[in-house]
Amino acid sequence: MAIIIELDVMLARRKMKLQDLAQHVGITIQNLSILKTGKAKAVRLETLNEICKALDCQPGDILRYEADNSE
Repeated sequence: MAIIIELDVMLARRKMKLQDLAQHVGITIQNLSILKTGKAKAVRLETLNEICKALDCQPGDILRYEADNSE
């Protein structure tokens, strides 16, 4: 099972930089970068809410499930 984070896609669509999103959301660029690269183990719903608000998108625009074929 893999959850794919497509934050970079939404940032490009909205022509927004990571540092601008970090300011809107109220988290550090480092933490947002960890989320963007898919290295985060969890994301708070409050943070996801703020990201969606700033990017004017739905959670499904940022998160995608991809089945793990190795099982």
